[in-house]
Amino acid sequence: MLKITSPSTVAVAVVVFDGISPFHLSVPGLVFDTQHEGVDKPSFKVCVCAMEPKAGNHTIRTNAGFTFNIKHGLSILKRADMIVIPSWSSNLDAPPEHLLVELRKAHKRGARIVGLCLGAFVLAEAGLLNQRTATTHWAKASEFTQRYPQITLVPNVLYVDHGDVITSAGTAAGIDCCLHILRSQYGSDIAAHVARKLVIAPHRQGGQAQYIDQPLPVLASDGRLSSVLEWMLQNLGEQQPIDQLAQRALMSRRSFTRHFQKLTGTTVGQWLLNQRLCQAQRQLESTRCSIDDIAIDTGFGSALVLRRHFARTFNTSPSAYRREFQGTETNPVT
Repeated sequence: MLKITSPSTVAVAVVVFDGISPFHLSVPGLVFDTQHEGVDKPSFKVCVCAMEPKAGNHTIRTNAGFTFNIKHGLSILKRADMIVIPSWSSNLDAPPEHLLVELRKAHKRGARIVGLCLGAFVLAEAGLLNQRTATTHWAKASEFTQRYPQITLVPNVLYVDHGDVITSAGTAAGIDCCLHILRSQYGSDIAAHVARKLVIAPHRQGGQAQYIDQPLPVLASDGRLSSVLEWMLQNLGEQQPIDQLAQRALMSRRSFTRHFQKLTGTTVGQWLLNQRLCQAQRQLESTRCSIDDIAIDTGFGSALVLRRHFARTFNTSPSAYRREFQGTETNPVT
């Protein structure tokens, strides 16, 4: 039975479901249940439970093809200090009502509720995120927004912490989120100690925006606008004043901007910025060009301007982004 054995013991319940990813399941245990010799810390008791109301011999199937048995049911949530939903089924099935009821009860009595990755959908179904901000895996961001208009989705961060309720972005961001809980609640020393044991950064800069594939624009059925969009993409390094673009499309400035926004859903300036950033990402990932050269080639003009837009959009630097994807920085610019 999961229980608080002393004031310094934190009881953590992890809820699992059929089809769970072994990686998602392992994250809370890796962070909270790791031995921390020589570090002043609370003790964590991590217990995994099935979604059945009562204890028993519950068989859980993973998406990796193996099964395991769990003896605990949702009854252990009554004594947990923190409850973690480590993910959810990829087809986003509705959670069982008895799970939602237990989550609401636990939240009401003061337990911290954590939804990692698609686990945010479960917290949303329980009503714990209403009129709040949250995040989830970027690939399901659109569906999350459509399902829960009462929740403000923040798609470009690794986690959102309201203290009592926390959500994280996809997959590995669950580790970032759990380390953040350690750091914010129990201090940076223990978070750094656990991160060293896991051989990861104690605080990863940036957000999941840097991993989101930017879709190529859908070209207009109007041949004039289509040809202009193609030219813009092929000449990102050049200055592209709106008046000249409108002239290329044989439209007035007002007509061009109206048609452009209707087609792309954004302004000319913002679309150009997005495409230039996307091209800069690709070059940082796959070339040995210097950051100065990439800035000129993608239309930013200077490394300083590229760094400013990169930091504002992705919350990281071009150099850090290159290291993340290439493992090293080639031709670094100081």
